[in-house]
Amino acid sequence: MYTENIQPDPPCRLEFYLTLRGDSPVEDFLGGLPDGARAKVAAWLGRLREEGPGLRRPFADVLEGPIRELRVSFGRLEIRVLYYCEGRSIVATNAFLKKTRKVPWGEIARAKRRRLDWLGNFGEP
Repeated sequence: MYTENIQPDPPCRLEFYLTLRGDSPVEDFLGGLPDGARAKVAAWLGRLREEGPGLRRPFADVLEGPIRELRVSFGRLEIRVLYYCEGRSIVATNAFLKKTRKVPWGEIARAKRRRLDWLGNFGEP
C-alpha cells in the first residue's frame, strides 16, 4: 500500500489591526474582558490560526464579502471578533460584545474600512 507523505498546511499568521497611533483595538477590547472570557477567546483565536479560512460554524461565519466573525460565547457574553483573510494572514480588525440578533452594520463597516487601510499600508502578502 502506497501512502504519500502529506504535510499539513502551516498555521496562518494572526495579526491585529493597528491604528496610526499604534493602538490595537482588538487587544484593547480583549484586555477589558474577564480572565475566563479572555482565555476562551485566545483559545478560539488559536483554533482560527490553525484552521485558517476553513473554520466554520459554530466557531466562525462569513458576514459580508471578505469580512468574517469569530463567535465566542462565555456565559451570557456573546463576543465577536471580526477579521478577514489575505493569503496565509488573518487580520483581526475589531471586537465587541454582541447585544442584538444581528451583527451591527457599523461594526462590519468598521472592519471593511480597516481592511482597506491595512491593504493600503501593507499590500497583499
